[in-house]
Amino acid sequence: MDSLAHVERIQCTAEFPVTQRLHVPTMEEYRRQYDLSIKRPGKFWAEVAADFTWQSPLPADESAILSYNFDLNDGPIEVQFLKGVKTNISYNLLDRIIARGSGERIAYFWEGNELGEQKSITYSELRLEVVRFANALKRQGVTPGDRVAIYLPVTIELVVAMLACARIGAIHTVVFAGFSSQSLADRMVDARCTVLVTADAAFRGEKFLHIQTIIDEAVAVVLRRALPLKAIILVRHFAASANRNKAAYEATMAAYQSPHQALYLPWDEVVRTDGSDDECEPEWLDAEHPLFILYTSGSTGKPKGVVHTVGGYMLTTALVFKHAFNYVEGDIFFCTADLGWITGHTANVYGALANGATSILFEGIPNYPKPDRLWAIIDGYRANIFYTAPTAVRSLMKYDEKYVLAHPMKELKLLALVGEPINKEAWFWFFRTVGKERCPIVDTYFQTETGAPMIFPVPGPVALKPGSATLPFFGILPVILDENGKEIYGSDSGFLAFKQAWPGIARTVDGNHERFEQTYFAKFPKYYFTGDAAFRDSDGYYWITGRTDDLLNVSGHLLSTAEVESALLNDKRISEVAAVSMPHAIKGQCICVYVVTKNGYIYDDEVEKDLRNLIRKTIGPVATPDLMLAVRGLPKTRSGKIMRRVLGKIARGEQDFGDISTITDETIIDHLIEARMAKSD
Repeated sequence: MDSLAHVERIQCTAEFPVTQRLHVPTMEEYRRQYDLSIKRPGKFWAEVAADFTWQSPLPADESAILSYNFDLNDGPIEVQFLKGVKTNISYNLLDRIIARGSGERIAYFWEGNELGEQKSITYSELRLEVVRFANALKRQGVTPGDRVAIYLPVTIELVVAMLACARIGAIHTVVFAGFSSQSLADRMVDARCTVLVTADAAFRGEKFLHIQTIIDEAVAVVLRRALPLKAIILVRHFAASANRNKAAYEATMAAYQSPHQALYLPWDEVVRTDGSDDECEPEWLDAEHPLFILYTSGSTGKPKGVVHTVGGYMLTTALVFKHAFNYVEGDIFFCTADLGWITGHTANVYGALANGATSILFEGIPNYPKPDRLWAIIDGYRANIFYTAPTAVRSLMKYDEKYVLAHPMKELKLLALVGEPINKEAWFWFFRTVGKERCPIVDTYFQTETGAPMIFPVPGPVALKPGSATLPFFGILPVILDENGKEIYGSDSGFLAFKQAWPGIARTVDGNHERFEQTYFAKFPKYYFTGDAAFRDSDGYYWITGRTDDLLNVSGHLLSTAEVESALLNDKRISEVAAVSMPHAIKGQCICVYVVTKNGYIYDDEVEKDLRNLIRKTIGPVATPDLMLAVRGLPKTRSGKIMRRVLGKIARGEQDFGDISTITDETIIDHLIEARMAKSD
């Protein structure tokens, strides 16, 4: 894995606009704050908390601010932050910002699926919408601790629903508005949701999504399972759409009759605008009160409902947003993540609003109606910070650079990445073509369970290495473990774990704390195990090399799928690649690689020969794939992650894929199976 570290080192210097106003100007200051956060976490987080509103005093004893047990041998896994101290996150994100004189600042610019679909909302206007909807929820019998499911496209109403739940102490679970009816029903039943907030229909690109039919199928399942569903609050989103094919679907919408019509309450009818609902006192909650449940796929096929809490999540997301993006007042923030994922929760909603930021919400897709949609949005809104996934970067690289170059994007000061490690070619394309070599790239590593980025280059003092997450953030103590759970020091690879708790870590899996303990703490007692493998280089930088179940042991040589993929992506003809393991009678394991070529290139025997030689040259003969499959695409989740578990099963000839509710394109499965069968032995 040492080869991963032999890349250009780029120091953020005065040539980067971000260095004009740095929150952490020097490495000395980074080390000072980091040391304080590790050695005296109570003092560190008390200082962060001082900027927020609490209804009871913070503990005078530092040790009472953050306490935890990571060792199953010492009892149940537990984390407590500011236990007994009361606060409200909705108040801190809205009322606190307005009280500071920023009520007329734009909280969100909304960019719809179609060109010209645009809205904006100020902090004062957002607060008004939130309190009105909070009162509407209360009229439906929603009380503190009740669960509310939200199944909406990326709209301002989605943010309003989340914050309204938070204001009254209800626990929201946002389900991506693209999941199947069964997936929605499973999550609603598992979380015991009593109210559902949704929309009638939407467009995604040219595709028409009749959401209400999905809802009705899900509700039928929910009612059969005896869940006491009180109401379905419906946003009439179709009527507001400007899609040029909208007329073709109007008859469908007009003729549709829901079998559960009695449960539906239109949003614009339950929300009172006569002034009677214009105030809603926040519910002052214990800092450890659950804020939301967010489902993440599980290896068993049953998704896990990860629980985050009010106080710890609020402070962690606020601090990380400020430092990861070097946010300063007046910046325009654009993140492409759907709000149904942790990145959307953390970056687009809670972290951004806690800092009083102005954000862009985008409902559409990057290449609709043309491949320059994202660049046009950045240019049009004069965005300063752009946060996206490596998958999106690689997909947009396939198009002619003219689409990027047509938009100067002069106000961009910082680029950021999330979701998976990025290969060197894509990193430099992003840096040079999009960032014009003036914007540092903040490559963030985090998980649904961690709540916010844990490892990333703090803008300014931390030098960049393309593909490396670099150094840990304040309060985060990563370690590299061997297979026996022994800490490895110096430059080496192994299992990535965290040794100390931080306020924003998930507290449990809803309704199944034993699963939480077994998943994250049983393998390595005294550590939170991420499930990822990592390499730490001689500079102390961390390189995420893939899930541990994606490590390959070929003839006794431990190889990372990320290393194999990174080598192949250096070929200019290759758009995407995924490597997985297969059983081998002699080697134990061998490598199967799925390859997607860029537009204009045809995969043939000569290309395959070149790719095999590239692997031999870059890594060595031991890493040469036994099987290479040319495919039109890879199975991905809605958040852009490659579903390697599915690829591994197909490579091994298995077809029991477990939970695939997060897949974007179900037709890709049959295509991949056919490609595998065509090359079967």
